[in-house]
This record gives sequence, C-alpha cells and structure tokens, in this order.
Amino acid sequence: MNVVFMGTPDFAVPSLRTLLDEGYNVVAVITQPDRPKGRKRELTPTPVKAEALKHGIPVLQPLKLRDPVSVEDIRGYSPDLIVTAAYGQILPKSVLTMPRHGCINVHGSLLPKYRGGAPIQHAIMKGEPVTGVTIMYMAEGLDTGDMISRVEIPITDEDTTGTIFDKMSLAGAELLRRTLPDLLAGRIEAVPQNDAEATYASNISRDDERIDWSKRSLELFNQIRGLNPMPGAFTLLNGEVFKVWASLKPGTSAARTSATPGTVLQMTDDGLEVRTGDGSLWLTHVQPAGKKAMSVSDLRRGAPIPPGTVLGV
Repeated sequence: MNVVFMGTPDFAVPSLRTLLDEGYNVVAVITQPDRPKGRKRELTPTPVKAEALKHGIPVLQPLKLRDPVSVEDIRGYSPDLIVTAAYGQILPKSVLTMPRHGCINVHGSLLPKYRGGAPIQHAIMKGEPVTGVTIMYMAEGLDTGDMISRVEIPITDEDTTGTIFDKMSLAGAELLRRTLPDLLAGRIEAVPQNDAEATYASNISRDDERIDWSKRSLELFNQIRGLNPMPGAFTLLNGEVFKVWASLKPGTSAARTSATPGTVLQMTDDGLEVRTGDGSLWLTHVQPAGKKAMSVSDLRRGAPIPPGTVLGV
C-alpha cells in the first residue's frame, strides 16, 4: 500500500516517523517550499522535508497544490492513503478523491472546536482547560470532515503554546499509530461533526499579538502564554515594541489604584507589575526592542522601568 504524507512544521514530524516505524510504505512526502530564515535569510528546508530526506523519501514542494501539474505529480505515486498533519494548504477535490482509503488529517484540536490554522494558540488564549487531537477524514471545507478518533490533552496554568505543541505532536503520532490498523481494515465508523458547535481559529494576526491593558488580567495571562514561543505578545515602551513572554497567573484581588491601564505600578526582582482593566498583572520575562528576551530581574539591573511609566503608547 502506497502512503503519501503531507506536513510541514515540527508538529508533523512524529507522525511521519510513526508511519515509518510501523512499516508503512511512505512513497512520497509533500511539504511547503523552503523559506528564508535567520538574519542571513538562507533558504531552509521544512522540518518534515529534513526528516524525509534522512530516509531517502522523495519530496515534492508545490507552491500551489491546486496546480494541475502538482496534482498529477501526486497521482504518479498511486497513493492508497494520504495522511496530512499541519501541511498548510487546502487539498483540492482532485487530490481528496485520489486514494482508495481517503485522505486523513491529524488536527490539533477537539473538533468541531477550533477549526483552522492556529488551534493551539486560540485554545490557550481562550483559557480552555483541555484540548486534544482529532484524526478525521478530509473534506472540501476547512476541517469539516467526519471524525475518526480523538485524544484529550489537559492544559495547565504552566502550559504555553510551545509545551502543548510538543505534547500534542507526540499524542497525535500515537493516536495515528493506534487508528490506522482499524481504519485500513474497515473497522472505523466515522462520526460527522456538529457544525452548530464549530468555532474557528484563524492564523494569528498582529492585532492578536497586541496587549490591550484594559482587558482583564486573566485574559492577558492567557494571551501571553498562548503566543509563547511564537510570535509573542507585545506592547509599547516609549513608542518601541516591548515583547512580553511570560507572566504570573493573576489572583482574585481587585485593583488597588485608579491608575490608567498599562501603568507600571512597581518593578522588583519578582517582576513588573502593570495595571490592567480589573487589577494588575506581574510580567516575569520580557524583551525590549533590539535586545534578547530576559527576566525582569535582569532588565531591572540594566534598564529599570520607573513606576508611573505607561505601556502601550
């Protein structure tokens, strides 16, 4: 049986490895084109491409999967099954109908919630207590296909998008390992999604990254960890971008001051206390413009921020 794998970031690598470790015949890997990275802007292969090349698997990197030439290139591998994980492009009907066992996707949410390109970030930013991975048949809509299997992953207060990404990547690969034998043997009864319960997780925008200090402290705490390690939440300090990488979970105490939201209340080695819409938030790791990320205690020793400074302007 010929398997074609489609994926791009680190999230997808364990799923590809699982297919290979379980002895599936991965005849080709489809991934996004190489992108420039780093200060030198050198073209860099995707993590999935790098993994495929280690195993001598042919790699295709179509700019647009809908291109008829790209479709025929995939058809040339006679896929019986297509497995995708964070590939980054929507599959056209001509590809969806190609393999006899269908196209399945390892999606990073508990569908139908958080369909779309940034489900992990949005789940954390919304303060969800649990997320998970859903394996589903792919359809022409955005993450609308029938669900095959799923696994839940708790979100703790200490989790960030980075830690959940790692947990979900491994959990998705293990779920794929357990699901495929039943799927290929025809023992799966896929469950349609309830569209009325669907929510969407669009790709992160610049507005999503900007901190609005008038919001509740807990909302900001979730926003900050939901954008860690990429792309990072930010505010402004003296008109320049000031990134915030971590904060302490706020308590339930009410605001002790009538200061404008965004006002720095105090700076200690424990953190930077900033007025919010319903109290205050302690920032612990930040990144001033032109500097590396650092703890607030390190920033305090080199460039302390005076109380009364207003962030966001």
